[in-house]
This record gives sequence, C-alpha cells and structure tokens, in this order.
Amino acid sequence: MKVAILGQGWLATEVLHALGRIPALSIVAASPEKTDDRFMLALKHAGVPVIPNLKHLPHCDLMVAAHCHRYIGAGALLKARHGILAYHPSLLPRHRGRNAIHWTLAMRDPIAGGSVYLMDDGVDTGDIVCQDWCHVLPNDTPQTLWRRSLGPMGVRLLTQAVTWLVRDGTLHTMRQDERCATWEPALAREPLKNTI
Repeated sequence: MKVAILGQGWLATEVLHALGRIPALSIVAASPEKTDDRFMLALKHAGVPVIPNLKHLPHCDLMVAAHCHRYIGAGALLKARHGILAYHPSLLPRHRGRNAIHWTLAMRDPIAGGSVYLMDDGVDTGDIVCQDWCHVLPNDTPQTLWRRSLGPMGVRLLTQAVTWLVRDGTLHTMRQDERCATWEPALAREPLKNTI
C-alpha cells in the first residue's frame, strides 16, 4: 500500500516512524507544512520525497494527515484511492475547529478525546474511523493534555486505522451525529485556507 503523509511537528514525525514499521506499506511522499521542523528533518533522514505543493502529490492508496492545519480540498482527496485519514484532538463532532484542546478546557469538559476520520469537503466533518477518550485533570493546560494523552493517542489511532486498512482492504466508518456538533473559532490564528 502506497501512503503519503501531510502535517507537521511531533505528531507527523511519530506517525512517520510508526507507519514505517507496518509491513506491506510504503511511504511514497510527504507534504510538510513547515520547512524547519522535526518532521522535515525526519523525512530527510528517512529519504521520503518532500512535495510542498499538494497539487503535485502523486496518486497513492491513502493519505494521512497528522497535525495538518491546511484545508485539503477535492483535488487532493481524489489523489488517494482510500481517501485521507486525519486525526482531530476531540471527540468529534464536538469541538470542530483548529483549537479543540483549548475549547475542551475552556468549556470544562471532564473528558477529552481524539478521533480519526476520513476527510471530506468540510472541516472536521468526515466519517469517523475510530475514537478514544481520556480524563481531563484539574490543572491541565492544552500542552499537558496534548503531551500526556492526546498526542500519543493520535499516533496510536492513526496507526491502528492504517493497520486495519492494510489488513482488511477497507475501513468501517460511522457518520458524525450533527445533533451533537459544535464549532469553535480559532484563537488568534489565520483561518484555514484552501490549498488545492
């Protein structure tokens, strides 16, 4: 199975390493969001072709979005036979949007979670592949909650979903329940931009 990885930072780096250990899987390209972070260094070390512009990514079986803050449109979706798997650090459909962890804490949710879903043409609206949850501790900050639970959960869930696809040739999904959906605005950042 041929896979391309999109993303940045620690999460994309750990997903790159985890997927590299799956038999019958080949990472054929990557599109990092930054040129000077640990993901870019890991790609160079692994010899994975770096393709900054999503329009130039090769056709593949699957794309994996790990800490991806770009809106990925229909053009990129069509390049991956099985679609694009993405990780969102909330129990979707709750806390859609860029700052899900901040809003989880601001709204005093007692639990947090992560969701792997198949991207569609919306933002954090695709069908869910798998989810998990964790407790929010009284003194948690976005950084402590990410480091302790939600970051490692993202690596595990993305790896699990890809492993299922390699093993079974398909993914079982569940639609998001729009009755429970929330959308929270980004905090002091530019809105998502359509890159393809």
